[in-house]
Amino acid sequence: MQLDTKIPGGPLTEKWDRHRFELKLVNPANKRKFDVIVVGTGLAGGSASASLAELGYNVKTFCIQDSPRRAHSIAAQGGINAAKNYKNEGDSIWRLFYDTIKGGDFRAREANVYRLAQVSNNIIDQCVAQGVPFARDYGGLLANRSFGGAQVARTFYARGQTGQQLLLGAYSALMRQVADGQVTLFPRRELLDIVVVNGQARGIVARNLVTGEIETHSAHAVVLSTGGYGNIYFLSTNAMGCNVSAIFKAYKKGAGFANPCFTQIHPTCVPVHGTYQSKLTLMSESLRNDGRVWVPKNPGDKRPPRQIPESERDYYLERKYPSFGNLVPRDVASRNSKHQCDQGKGVGDTGLAVFLDFADAIKCDGKDLIEQKYGNLFSMYEKITAEDPYETPMMIYPAVHYTMGGLYVDYNLMSTIDGLFVLGEANFSDHGANRLGASALMQGLADGYFIIPYTIGGYLAGTPLSEINTSHQAFVDTALIAKERISKLLSVNGNRTVDYYHRKLGLIMWEYCGMTRNDHGLVTARKMIQELREEFWENVIVPGINLNFNQSLERAGRVADFLEFGELMIIDALARKESCGCHFNEAFQTEENEAKRDDDHFKYVATWEFKGDELEPVLHKEQLAFENVELTQRSYK
Repeated sequence: MQLDTKIPGGPLTEKWDRHRFELKLVNPANKRKFDVIVVGTGLAGGSASASLAELGYNVKTFCIQDSPRRAHSIAAQGGINAAKNYKNEGDSIWRLFYDTIKGGDFRAREANVYRLAQVSNNIIDQCVAQGVPFARDYGGLLANRSFGGAQVARTFYARGQTGQQLLLGAYSALMRQVADGQVTLFPRRELLDIVVVNGQARGIVARNLVTGEIETHSAHAVVLSTGGYGNIYFLSTNAMGCNVSAIFKAYKKGAGFANPCFTQIHPTCVPVHGTYQSKLTLMSESLRNDGRVWVPKNPGDKRPPRQIPESERDYYLERKYPSFGNLVPRDVASRNSKHQCDQGKGVGDTGLAVFLDFADAIKCDGKDLIEQKYGNLFSMYEKITAEDPYETPMMIYPAVHYTMGGLYVDYNLMSTIDGLFVLGEANFSDHGANRLGASALMQGLADGYFIIPYTIGGYLAGTPLSEINTSHQAFVDTALIAKERISKLLSVNGNRTVDYYHRKLGLIMWEYCGMTRNDHGLVTARKMIQELREEFWENVIVPGINLNFNQSLERAGRVADFLEFGELMIIDALARKESCGCHFNEAFQTEENEAKRDDDHFKYVATWEFKGDELEPVLHKEQLAFENVELTQRSYK
């Protein structure tokens, strides 16, 4: 495997414009000759499908949900970043670029991140034109609010449902193309494998989740926009259907997997309340604009929060990081919350929570204004916890939320398999070791609306592609392998459920490869995962049959992939002898217990190549060059 970034030359500010000019173009009349498969209908996949179809390509779009608008992008709450500088605070494309590079602890490519900042303003214009109901100020101008890791207000929002509104915009654009016949929609389909012919991605094998039928589909290029793998931890803020399977199958077909151990822990989630709950609920980072995070100064203080006087409270983020206060990046806030709880200052029945208090904001601005900003979030919290956050501080604790790791892509968003493009959270690019809040929606729409339409055209125009269809032997063989795996899962007939193994895997990953880690724990975890995987294939029970709707079978296939992928995450974490972002190796920390990078030895993208089930993956390194920003110890003080 050769890593070729395909980053164009020239000044950073001119790279994308230069690259767009240099890319080969497909004649408008010839676009109808090309078929493109897009897997996933979130912000990245939905916008890509709509944009490619509008250009004239024949698009086949697949999603596991019954409707594209149920993609997990709908769950995003707080907002989307752009460098519009509407508040005249000194924001700029360069500042957004710098904040993103710094927020990712200097583990992302300069060229990709600058391009992201560059097209961010176009995204807002596009979405406004689609009718996305962004919040506006009294004069009718688009409103902004602050998010962690920035000292300017650059986040556009629609109350606490920004992802939903943006997805409805992309969905509308997509369904217009479906109505025009340019997109053929395949809902309730799950990708089982990628079909590679002569080193090129030429199609997919999918299972119809309603009938159980195994289908094959061919195309000239394949786009994966299937989201992240946070559900490997079992409890996360992700929807239950989110999984690693699509990108893991691509990895096993030859696509490099970059930085798999880079996961994001979000600091403001509703704490775990029971052993058998199925997921965690995110409370938007936007709440930290007005909410103040605190714990009792004295360990073990279990008094109700309103009975603890100001003099006995520790607003620890404001104390430690006066410049940013409660708006430090997610990794910093998460690590500090865990540290307070480890010292015995955690609140609630479990002691694994801190307070997020709105009393001062309500007193200053009034309840009505707070309700306008966060009403639906407060309502959601009250429904879950039966506590009114207008009267009692919220209780929050960190939880797995997003994954910065993903399939390796070059500047064109193409993986190491020719013709296999990867967008949004499914790829590794743009966020380094930690994603700043409100940047996920920005990346997904940048990739789908403004990048892939250019780069996929350059590939199709400049690459010889033989004419094939699903009768090709590669499709037959790949489908047979997929069917054999399904038969194997159904034939084990053990006595432990799929969820039993998923929950055990999640506990291992959270304990040994979560917010903190050390080499001894990682080695222990790898052995535990190997043993758990062996037990899974000997003792899992998957009721039902293949040829109908069978959610147990769906989950079994995804958990089987998680059990393999978990070991790759551990291998990657063991290889990175440093702390960066939220990946806190206890052996590498500053005197103030902050993450301590090792730029001399680990300033690279760790990309793993699959060599076989019984062989160790091979590490390839893309060395990161920082020519426009100075490498510094991150400080938010």
